[in-house]
Amino acid sequence: MTWRDGYIAVDWGTTNRRAYLVAADGRVEDRLSDRRGLLSTPPDAFAREAAAMRERFGDRPMLLAGMVGSNRGWREAPYADAPAGAAELAASILWIEPGRTGIVPGVAQRGPGDADVMRGEEVQVIGAVAAGSIPADALMCHPGTHTKWILVDQGRIGRFRTMMTGEMFGLLKTHSILSEQMRGEVVDDASFRRGVGDGLGEASLLSRLFGIRARHVLGEDRDDAAGYASGLLIGSDVRAGLALHRGGPIALVGDPGLCALYGAALAVAGRETIVVDGAAAFLAGIRVLTEML
Repeated sequence: MTWRDGYIAVDWGTTNRRAYLVAADGRVEDRLSDRRGLLSTPPDAFAREAAAMRERFGDRPMLLAGMVGSNRGWREAPYADAPAGAAELAASILWIEPGRTGIVPGVAQRGPGDADVMRGEEVQVIGAVAAGSIPADALMCHPGTHTKWILVDQGRIGRFRTMMTGEMFGLLKTHSILSEQMRGEVVDDASFRRGVGDGLGEASLLSRLFGIRARHVLGEDRDDAAGYASGLLIGSDVRAGLALHRGGPIALVGDPGLCALYGAALAVAGRETIVVDGAAAFLAGIRVLTEML
């Protein structure tokens, strides 16, 4: 059976795994989604897991992407260097079984001041362009634990920047002097937007964070601490991400709740946004790659 007859597409991340049985015409005939990411998969279990997916979906060619290709995954797939598009990614696929089971490489940006890497987002970029969800020249933002800002240049991944925004918020909420104050849920409210405004400005991020503690000690609380801190971090994130921008709407891809918060922050910054379905972009990107095999 060849790629033209249908295939299995797998988005295998650190925590989650999503797999799709794709028919010859591109329709998704079956799918699975579970928590069997890298953290739940021992190093010697990836081949068994792939066999189990074929047991469910049928004996089809399989293309995998995401952290499964990292040094903690099934096998490390060397990065393709930016700028990179579909052709470079297809040419750099790491074959576990030649022509039958492959892992899409991530993309690396090299240089002493700009070193950065991605795994998984590259498939969504080429898919979003191929599907017409974003123009060939655009700025994409993937909010998350490590938010990615990706400058798309003529349909290829150009420069990009990763921000540890989500991880930093999690550390502040659970392991910092602010933890007791940051128990609330983050929503798009006045506290969040005040934080965004401060983050977009030139104020010191670290000083503003300690100000949350100082206002509490002095009895001058006016904001929800979690909302303000989230807004402050996201505002700072957006300010850095927009430095890559050429104009036009920013495409948001990822968790709907996080995309809504980033959309609100970008609105405060006076920017329009487009929300892109991440699963649809992934499937479109995998299809582009299979057509090159």
